[in-house]
Amino acid sequence: MDEYNSIVNTLALTMGAAWASGINLYAAILMLGLLGVSGNIALPENLLVLQNPLVIGAAGIMYLAEFFADKTPGVDTGWDTIHTFVRIPAGALLAAGAVGEVNPAVAVAAGILGGGIAAGSHAFKAGSRVLINTSPEPFTNWTASLLEDVAVIAGLWAALHHPIYFIIFFVLFIAMLVWLLPKLWRGIKTIFAAIARFLGFGQTAAQPPPVPAQDLATKLGQLESLAQKGAISEKEYQAKREALLNDL
Repeated sequence: MDEYNSIVNTLALTMGAAWASGINLYAAILMLGLLGVSGNIALPENLLVLQNPLVIGAAGIMYLAEFFADKTPGVDTGWDTIHTFVRIPAGALLAAGAVGEVNPAVAVAAGILGGGIAAGSHAFKAGSRVLINTSPEPFTNWTASLLEDVAVIAGLWAALHHPIYFIIFFVLFIAMLVWLLPKLWRGIKTIFAAIARFLGFGQTAAQPPPVPAQDLATKLGQLESLAQKGAISEKEYQAKREALLNDL
């Protein structure tokens, strides 16, 4: 039973750390560090570095920076874009560290899965923010950001104290992600296409209007008549005829 509980706890912490990293990495590190240093949880040996005051202080400063950047329309999308290269690798590292001292293959597998989980939650956050930013008022951004902060704190707390419930929530989240991400991507493409049209990108040069069929037949008849009368050479006739046909 103890071994079963240990596996469940490790699994919940691994998935929880990776999932939270994709949404708000600094809040996740700050919470794990504070819980560890206060003795509320026993972090795996590979994550004990999160209890270091320097790590906690750096995470706290960056969390404050993200707290304000995340609530400013436009700035939040830029912040998310930059953090694509931060949250996903960090999620992989936290997931690998959460499994503790085990077979290296298990740690590598946990890191791979953690990176994928962090990428999924990051894509959900960043994609939804692009759509939210189409709203002119800032209140939607503030609400979404606050809900994300609460979700990270509540999700990690559940992963640490109620791992079974967190695993159930996590499975439901993954199912929702599979259904929702294609819709988010279509919405994002529509927005970027509208921006490109507004800026004049992707517009083709104006084409000359086609020659009406009736006018073409008349001009070809006149051209043939001139050739028959010898008014133009055969070579000139063929060149002019080809030019008219190319105008179709």
